[in-house]
Amino acid sequence: MTGTDRAGAALLAACLLSAGVPTLLAYNQPPSATLLNQCLAVALWGAVVAVLAPRLAPMRGTLPLQAALGLLGVAAAGSWLWGMLPRSLALQALGLLAGAALLLQAGASAAHGGNGLRAFAALAWGLLLAGMLGCAVALVQVFAPGWADGNWIATSGLPGRAVGNLRQPNHLCSLLLWALVAAVALHALRQLPGLVLALLMPLLVLCVELTASRTGAAGLLLLLLWGLVDRRLPRTARLALLAAPLLYLLVWGGVAWWADVSQQALGAGARLAADGGGLGESSPNARPNIWRNALLLIAANPWTGTGFGEFNLAWSMTPFINRPTAFFDHTHNLPLQLMVELGLPLSLLVLALLVVALWQAWRRAARPADDATAAASRAALVLVLLVAIHSLVEYPLWYAYFLLPTALAWGLVLGLPAAAGADRSRPPSAAGLAAGLVMTGAGLLAVADYQRAVVIYAPTDGSGSLAERIARGQASPLFAHQADYAAATNEAPPASQALGVMRAVHALLDTRLMMAWSRQLADSGHLDEARWVAQRLRDFRNPDADAFFSPCRAGAAVAGLPFQCQVPQRVHNWRDLAALPPLMPQRPPAPAAVQPAPSATQ
Repeated sequence: MTGTDRAGAALLAACLLSAGVPTLLAYNQPPSATLLNQCLAVALWGAVVAVLAPRLAPMRGTLPLQAALGLLGVAAAGSWLWGMLPRSLALQALGLLAGAALLLQAGASAAHGGNGLRAFAALAWGLLLAGMLGCAVALVQVFAPGWADGNWIATSGLPGRAVGNLRQPNHLCSLLLWALVAAVALHALRQLPGLVLALLMPLLVLCVELTASRTGAAGLLLLLLWGLVDRRLPRTARLALLAAPLLYLLVWGGVAWWADVSQQALGAGARLAADGGGLGESSPNARPNIWRNALLLIAANPWTGTGFGEFNLAWSMTPFINRPTAFFDHTHNLPLQLMVELGLPLSLLVLALLVVALWQAWRRAARPADDATAAASRAALVLVLLVAIHSLVEYPLWYAYFLLPTALAWGLVLGLPAAAGADRSRPPSAAGLAAGLVMTGAGLLAVADYQRAVVIYAPTDGSGSLAERIARGQASPLFAHQADYAAATNEAPPASQALGVMRAVHALLDTRLMMAWSRQLADSGHLDEARWVAQRLRDFRNPDADAFFSPCRAGAAVAGLPFQCQVPQRVHNWRDLAALPPLMPQRPPAPAAVQPAPSATQ
């Protein structure tokens, strides 16, 4: 085997592992269901960088996208250094942005150096493997849910719907759409027989339907458009793309028939049943409702925004008419998220740079010299566009297992020269290998650091008291906010609890944390601020707060009611509340079982 063959085999193995393992891993450790998946994604995609581009060649073609990532990094660092965002949350964001920038540069360098086809083929095989394994998980979750043990195959929290081992139907759906693109591209590259493609398409489309994701239906329309406009694809590949929406309709009918026979709601039917036969838009937690709230926050903070990572705190502490009842930490729309947190000037600049980078990719994919390069570059662009569509209703790019392969695919397109001899780059440096290994090490160290949070919620013999475990966790560089939540909502030393409340409110406010925060404010003499936080909790109409507000229904005299039953005397800005120093409560909270910090609402 020649050196080139060995390098190709190593790259293929690295991509198979990077795309497959993080998306297939069902085992998790509290308090986060997908944290290990993300850490593994960082470590494994770092290995891809080390194998693919040990010698990076900086190019002008990636500058707009790199500038957008850089501005986001500056915003995250500024929200930490000059704002109030806790260090652990800022470092997580900075790490992911740095990883994305590295994958982008590695892909561009590989494409520019003539290694783009091999790199894309390896990526495509990895995505196809991940999609097929996702199909196996989906079929078990829907048709044999008793086989899902939670460790090898995750149990679905949405009966009748497939959620994959990432536990989110939209995430599984995007992964399956990527696998569809990969299968078509591999056939176009003559690495996948047409018969195999014909067998894989119905299976992948079936599992897309089982997720009942409306984003998936929109993605299939994008594949239809690709088949219509790309005349350089082989005939079989184009037919497969054109047939995808029709297959979806046929599968929908078949699943509906089987659901009628088996007397259970499956796939899209399960979603319709859960939504009462509608599309769920009447729910207070429907996307348009949170988008309306986001627009109001943008109007209130047009220039500097709320600060990177501070949407949830600002939104939770701002009164809205008929606000959603779920605890959201994202707007579920990438442009709105940037506008809310960065302010209009900076967010519009970032969005403009992203649009320029998409236009560059479109232009370069439109004019490759040969059919193979055309198929690979256009498929890579479709991968990016699918994530862009997903980002209009969700936030997949906040997850390493979507962000990093997206950056690689985008880089593979941007690395193509705009015209013959048009892109003159500096000589490659030897930084790629070192940077990739550093990224791999960082992912593994993150797993080790996460154990400081894990032991708080799942103690082992000899792990010490709760107070000791919390203290160790609050020193974690990356996951201190998980320990802060435990300190804020459980019995802990006053200093640890005060610090925990001050920092935990910047992660994700939920019922337990808002009750703890309001009590701390009341106990430290900030009575009206406590009333304000309690009133914002009441707005969520969460049944978990019923006991907290039960004295308000007891019919006692107004003067004898506790603070949570009293109306605030003035309006309190969320920034002023968050800027209060750590407050020492005069009485400790009642002992309670340690509960995990909440995850983002999907």
